[in-house]
Formats: sequence, structure tokens, C-alpha cells
Amino acid sequence: MADLRSTIIEVSLDLFDKFGFHGVTVNQIVLASNTSKGGFYHHFHSKDELLFVIHDAFITYVLQEAKAADRTQGSPVKKIQSIIRAFVQVFDLYKPHISVFYQESNYLKPEYEEPIKRKRDEFKQLIFAVITEGQESGHFRKELPPEITGMAILGMVNWIYKWYKQDGTYSINEIADVFVDLILHSLLPVGEEKDYHQHLLHVPFFYESE
Repeated sequence: MADLRSTIIEVSLDLFDKFGFHGVTVNQIVLASNTSKGGFYHHFHSKDELLFVIHDAFITYVLQEAKAADRTQGSPVKKIQSIIRAFVQVFDLYKPHISVFYQESNYLKPEYEEPIKRKRDEFKQLIFAVITEGQESGHFRKELPPEITGMAILGMVNWIYKWYKQDGTYSINEIADVFVDLILHSLLPVGEEKDYHQHLLHVPFFYESE
């Protein structure tokens, strides 16, 4: 039964991406999933709930990873490094989900939109909190407003959706290395980057052309 649920989600991702949320019927999803309406409604109360599940999957993943980093990593530097890496990797792990999210998020009904918004806000506030923690501990530059800095990080990483290709020149892990490097260089106090050199970029592929 769990396999059928996964199949319905995968089929729906493809159909929504091609034809849009309102361009796809439950009958089409059922037919493409090789199941029945009973099978569909056993797992989802409606097409709207299915769209919510698609959206919720990647937001839940990145929030859980961020909470785990905040809980287990010892310093703000390690925390932000882990959070950024998980945030970047979600664009590979959940690429179809994110594609549907950007195309169809306006169609979420209020009862489904609210829990999604809560999780996105929680993730945002966690990033703000880690930046503030780093400033208070002396790990990060104190002159940077945490909210503006956090929103800059969110905007920069979210833009990956526009250009990342799974068959592109660089792997998602290589891209994550670059983003971690850029963000840490921005956060670390001027002149103290050398104290954190183990966190910064040392990736051979970056210099292959030299």
C-alpha cells in the first residue's frame, strides 16, 4: 500500500509538471497510476491534499535537517554549514516536488497553505537564530543584521531552482561546497577566516582549468 502511495505521488508530479494542477483530473492520476479511485482515496482525501503532500515533503525534510544541525552541531559555524548543505541538496533530492511547488503553490487551499507557511517560517527563524548565536559568540560579524543576512541566504539558495540541472557540469555536492564557502566568507569576521580554514572551500574541480 505504501508503494501505491509513492506511485501516485510520482505520477502526479509528472502530470502536474506537464499539464498544471487544474489540467489534471483524479481519473487521469488513477489511470496513470494503474490503480482505482478507491486506491487513490485510501491515501488522499482529495487532489488538494495530494498537492499539499507534495509541497510538505521537501519543506519537512529541510526543516528536520536544520533542527538536527542546530541540536547536534557544537558551534554556529558548523550549524550554518550543515543547514546550508542540506538546503542546497534538497533541490536535487526533491527536484520534481520543488518544480511543482513553484508552478502550483497558489492553488493550495488555506487549510493546507497554513501548515506549509508555518514550516517555512520556522526554517527562516532558525537561520536567523543561528546567525544571532554566531554573532553573540563572536563567530560571525556583528554588524550584519540577522534578518537581512538570513533573507539573503534564503534568496540565494532558493534561486538554485532556476538554473540547477541534475546532468549539469557540477554535482549538487560540489554546488553545496561553493555555497557554504560563499556564505561562510560573508559571515566570518574580517581577518579571521584563517581560523576557520577547515570549513572553507578546498575543491580540486574548481581549479582544474589552471
